[in-house]
This record gives sequence, C-alpha cells and structure tokens, in this order.
Amino acid sequence: MNRLIPTLLCTTLVGTLSVPSAMAGWTLDPEHSQVAFVSIKSHDIGEAHHFEEISGQVDDEGQAQITIPLASVETLIPIRNERMREMLFKTAQYDTATLSAKIDPNLLAEIQPGEIVSVVAESTLSLHGQSQPLTLDMQAAQIDADTLMVASTKPVILDAANFGLGKGVEKLREIAGLERISKAVPVTFVLTFDTDQPATGATAAGDTAAPRATPETMAQYQAYRATIEAMTDEQKEAIAALFGEAR
Repeated sequence: MNRLIPTLLCTTLVGTLSVPSAMAGWTLDPEHSQVAFVSIKSHDIGEAHHFEEISGQVDDEGQAQITIPLASVETLIPIRNERMREMLFKTAQYDTATLSAKIDPNLLAEIQPGEIVSVVAESTLSLHGQSQPLTLDMQAAQIDADTLMVASTKPVILDAANFGLGKGVEKLREIAGLERISKAVPVTFVLTFDTDQPATGATAAGDTAAPRATPETMAQYQAYRATIEAMTDEQKEAIAALFGEAR
C-alpha cells in the first residue's frame, strides 16, 4: 500500500505533462501560408494573384485574426502591382485587410495528429474601410502535435463593390484598355499555424527535451494529489489496479 500514492501521483503528473494544453493558442507560419485571388477580365480570362505577406493568430478561445498587408500584392507584373496598390487598394490610406473569425475551441483541442475535419466558420472581413460578413468553408488538418493547417474547400467570392473597390476596378479597366474586369473575385487560402505551447522541445544537440511543468499543470497535479490522498485504502487499491500496480 505504501507504493500506491507515489505510483498514482507519478502517473498523474506524467499524464498531465504528456498532453498538450487545450488552452494553447496558435500563431500563423507565413512561409507555409498563402492567400490567393483571381481577377477575371474580358469575360473569361482569369489570372491568379497572391499576397507575399500575411500574419495572424488563433487564441485559446478560438478567436482567429488574419492580417494581410495589401502592399504585398503580387501579380507577377510590376506595373500591375503598382496600379493595384495605388488605384485599387489605395494602400497609402488602407494598408491592411483583416479577417476575424470564430472557430470552435473544442475542435482545436480535440483534433488529433493525422486527423482532418470539416469546419464552417462565420467571419468578418475588413477591407478598404468597409466590413462584410463571410461564411468560410474549410478543412483543418492536424499535421503533428505542434502544427495545424487550415484550407478553404470553397472559394470565397468577394464583390469588390461591397468594399468600395468598384471605382478602383473601373480605373484599372480603363488604363489597361480592357472591355471588362469582373467585380466578383474568388479568394482561396491555405493557412498553417504553429502552437504557442509546443508539445515537445529540442535541446542544442537536437535531442527531444522532457516536457516542463507549468503553473497550470502543477495546480492540476496538486488537485489530483488531494483527491487521491482523500481516498480510502480500497479506492486506492482499485485505482492502482487500473495501472497494473496492485499487489
């Protein structure tokens, strides 16, 4: 019986440290993320563009915010980049686009490495001084314990006129000598996030470091300890038997 309490407490502490905190937030990895959009001119000619810079985070309550510096637009044609910055986005006045969305925090806490789940999130896009609600259809994949990838499964169709961009589109059409540029703009995205509380760490030599106890895990450990010490001998024997330690 003397071994039961130490055995149970050690098992509890190891289990607590081995499970990533459900309250951990996520920070966007810009090198493995992309937001792209398509412009359609002369009725049926589509051209793909993207933004070179992006940042964001998802907090422990599932509140996500993505920020895009509009001056980082990349169309593969320098003069067109300049025209989009100056005539369409007017980056001197409106330098960023911001997307805010709410994701179920239980989904982020429960998804397992290798698992893919469908996600529908309500969001708000703030662009060019205007804000509009959007519904995002996505898939989320837990790549490993520390990496989450979220990608659109349907393009988000933005109406440029809803964001006060209609006149800018018309200016681009005129200067390019085009018959028409569509104000309907399909947008897709792939976003990769790294956890703010990695499940494992690496030493200078490249070895995996042991998990460290945080104040939260130690508080949980102390609560388990008080519960175990309050048990009767029969209860302790029964619990210990679950871990193969009963004699």
